[in-house]
Amino acid sequence: MRIRMALTAATVAVGMSVVTAFAQGTDALKMSDEKYKPSVGQSGKDVIWVPTSDAVADAMLKMANVKPGDLVYDLGSGDGKIAIAAAKNFGATAVGIEFNKDMADLATRNAARAGVSNKVKIINGDIFVEDFSKANVLTMYLLPDLNLKLRPTILKMAPGTRVVTNSFNMGDWEADALIGSGYAQGYFWIVPGNAAGKWTIKGIEGSKVATLDVTQRYQRVGGTLSIDGKSQPILGPSLVGNRLKFSFIDISGQSRIIDVNLKGNTFAGNVLENSPLYEVSGVRN
Repeated sequence: MRIRMALTAATVAVGMSVVTAFAQGTDALKMSDEKYKPSVGQSGKDVIWVPTSDAVADAMLKMANVKPGDLVYDLGSGDGKIAIAAAKNFGATAVGIEFNKDMADLATRNAARAGVSNKVKIINGDIFVEDFSKANVLTMYLLPDLNLKLRPTILKMAPGTRVVTNSFNMGDWEADALIGSGYAQGYFWIVPGNAAGKWTIKGIEGSKVATLDVTQRYQRVGGTLSIDGKSQPILGPSLVGNRLKFSFIDISGQSRIIDVNLKGNTFAGNVLENSPLYEVSGVRN
């Protein structure tokens, strides 16, 4: 992957110094060969190239919970380190997009040497032109302005898509999880579904009319639930992909949890205590 500086093994072991972190990463140089030997710091289309270490590649893929059956796209894939690791160590299918033809060809040869040519494809192309919408895992090691430029496209991907970046965030889209600290940090997001708007809910026990008004900014949600004309704020709301969950007080004064899955302008799920009590559904008005 490509950028100005690298997350390294030290960032995974939280508490190691940033200086130590920047001193790592030389194992990635093993990815060169007789036909092409990229130089650390060489210029690219939008970035300069710095190799990612084996430990960081592993940490990023673990953070994204990569597993067999996943389709991983690595944007700015460089020597192919992330894509190859996703296939070889996690059993995923992987696609790398790399603008530099020599680097893309090197990555293809590296995949062959690693024995994963059948699971790794390297595209010589532009990350702002190529279609990566089918990915359910997206990895990136790009500069902040490139992350921000890609953010609208990423937010249109299927809810539940897992995104992990090395070293740089995506502005005010707050990460769901972090590794490392300071200037040596990784960021993880799950693309949220669309829960915003006014919903009519059927099935809340003892109620005739129930409505839900949800506000949303990225994966952060809030709102108001009205049961038979009595309003209350939803408590502890969370939105993970298409799964919306929050607590409320039912008409008997008991704390309950609504746990539903969004599907377009509808949702369906359960009201819970410690286990499901009954089913509910909703339609966006």
